Amino acid sequence: MSGPKPSYPISLTEAEVKQLQKQERAHTTGQSVAIRARILLRANEHPQWSNQQIAKAVGTTDRTVRQWRGRWVATHSIADAPRPGAPRRFGPEVRAAATAIACSLPKQSEVPLSRWSRTSIAREIRTILKQMGRRAPSARTVGRWLKAERLRPWRYHSWQHLHDLESFLLRARPVLEAYPQAKALLTQGIWLVCMDEKTSIQARQGQEPPRPAEVDRPQLREARYNRRGALNLFAALSVGDGKVCGTFRDRKRFVDFQSAIQEMIIPEALARSVHTVELILDNGTTHAPKQLEQWLQHLPEARQGKLTFHVMWLPTNASWLDQIEIWFSILQRQRLQPNHFESLQALEQVIADFIVYYNQEAKAIKWTYTIEKLEKKLEERKRQQAESTYELIQAKKDQEASEKQQNLAAA
Repeated sequence: MSGPKPSYPISLTEAEVKQLQKQERAHTTGQSVAIRARILLRANEHPQWSNQQIAKAVGTTDRTVRQWRGRWVATHSIADAPRPGAPRRFGPEVRAAATAIACSLPKQSEVPLSRWSRTSIAREIRTILKQMGRRAPSARTVGRWLKAERLRPWRYHSWQHLHDLESFLLRARPVLEAYPQAKALLTQGIWLVCMDEKTSIQARQGQEPPRPAEVDRPQLREARYNRRGALNLFAALSVGDGKVCGTFRDRKRFVDFQSAIQEMIIPEALARSVHTVELILDNGTTHAPKQLEQWLQHLPEARQGKLTFHVMWLPTNASWLDQIEIWFSILQRQRLQPNHFESLQALEQVIADFIVYYNQEAKAIKWTYTIEKLEKKLEERKRQQAESTYELIQAKKDQEASEKQQNLAAA
């Protein structure tokens, strides 16, 4: 197809070609933006083509091709141009105030809330602007501003502050270094095991039996229930292959933990023909950190030389480093919720069946948190603490100098 020579020649750099190709192929890209990217890519690949030829190849009109060739030459952008509209009802200072409120805690503004919402932020802005006789934005407008700023102050995430960085690293390092080697260690006769207990698992029997899902209706569970008791699950996860074993107790004392080791860990270790068991445990009172290691050495299997026990203690408040907690989460989500069990015996049988079912296709957990990531995080924390300490010292020096000057002036 012949046509006039394009008025706007397109010559793209390698980086621009990659960016336009990414926009053309991305599933989240709008169709109009994808067409613009194709136009420019074809114009760059075939500089001799006319606008009509490009339009036929892309599936659009030559007017659109001409428009976006010209727009690219002028702006190097395929984004929509700013559109005219009604003047802004609220100035940038009002929007900045909404952002500032969202980035603060309600108690700083003496508001009796734990978290901000769109409505409460709009209410706080209205209180401020009312004194100035100005109109305040609605909660919907505030929500649109916060969405553009990617702020969601109504959400929260729990975290733990590390107080003793050196002690934490000292205890976490052996565990994080052992996890990637667990499979290889297992072939050498060293069994790496994460062990802990899931306490107070409730057996609740709904007053009506569950109803299965139907078309346009989810599974139904009775909200009212009768309590049938609670039990404690002592479980162990083999880090090398992901298999789990468990036993149940009415209480969670050290003696219960001891019997769980004798009932689960020792028979499984002998069946696996390993010579060393590496236990990864937290510092809970059930594990009796001051007594456990000595008790392990006096077990008949240890005295006879059949098994050697070592314990790696996790840092305080670091259960997230224990892989058995991941399995507890799987158990909770896949079998214990929603909760409907006629008795404690039924609950025990359900969990035991789930363990068998899980072990049929168990795989080692893909652990990605490495010692390098932890060290990098701790170095950053040390730097922040050093900067904070320096600022406090500097502020104290400035205050002392100011007081000294005031005393001299008064004298």
